[in-house]
Amino acid sequence: MLNPDNHSAILLIHCRDRKGLVATVTRFLAEHNGNILEIDQHVDEQHGVFFMRAEWDLTSFEIPDQAIAERFKEEVAEPLNLSWQLYFTGRTPRMAVFVSKYAHCLHDVLARYSSGEWKVEIPLIVSNHEDLRPLAEKYDIDYHHIPVTRDTKPEAEHQQLALLREHDVDFIVLARYMQILTGNFVAHYPAGIINIHHSFLPAFPGARPYHSAYRRGVKIIGATSHYVTEELDQGPIIEQDVIHVNHRHSVDDLIRKGRDLEKIVLSRAIWHHLQRKTLVFENRTIVFQ
Repeated sequence: MLNPDNHSAILLIHCRDRKGLVATVTRFLAEHNGNILEIDQHVDEQHGVFFMRAEWDLTSFEIPDQAIAERFKEEVAEPLNLSWQLYFTGRTPRMAVFVSKYAHCLHDVLARYSSGEWKVEIPLIVSNHEDLRPLAEKYDIDYHHIPVTRDTKPEAEHQQLALLREHDVDFIVLARYMQILTGNFVAHYPAGIINIHHSFLPAFPGARPYHSAYRRGVKIIGATSHYVTEELDQGPIIEQDVIHVNHRHSVDDLIRKGRDLEKIVLSRAIWHHLQRKTLVFENRTIVFQ
């Protein structure tokens, strides 16, 4: 969906570092009457790689939207051998949410969505359980129950992918979806599936990590949100945070604080993604300011 009242474009760029990159990109925008709204760049000196995010107002830009990609490719990207992505802020992204039984992250996501805090559409929620259907119905969002077992996982993922194509989904949020996605599924959405989990692994594995952490007297609780890759919980990290706990906190306190932190960290990661502030390079995530 295009919104003419929010009409700017964003370029995400990376390439081998060398002189004149910023000047060349900004000259292209200036020569075509583009007004730069934000620009941020970073050089990974260890690997010699340049990263850049540039957003500019399209109101007076002289190249039509549909021709920008080709013109940038011809005039800048090919001569400089850039890797790049182009986005238009006037287009509202479409986000699918996958859940299981835990409701805290889904509650938070839907509250931010319905309040207008996020410019995003949520055409469907997918779950391997029926538990959260009433919450989806409260927000008038289609809820699809697709049970998953070890034997039915390939067929379940086939159904899920068909639904995502049908609803023209741009990216997926795993709001405590307690299933491991196969490499085949992940390959359809590179840097397009956002996960959230506590940061007790690998120290406290299993179904009751907070109980194990309590018995060890942990002093911090953490949460990590990352893009999903084929290797479990090893994808490029978008956002992390921690809170302190002490001997006065019960197991229930740890669980409550951990879930609060998961909601916050996931929401920040989604926000970075929606703002096109993330760029993945070799399993690391550049998060522009």
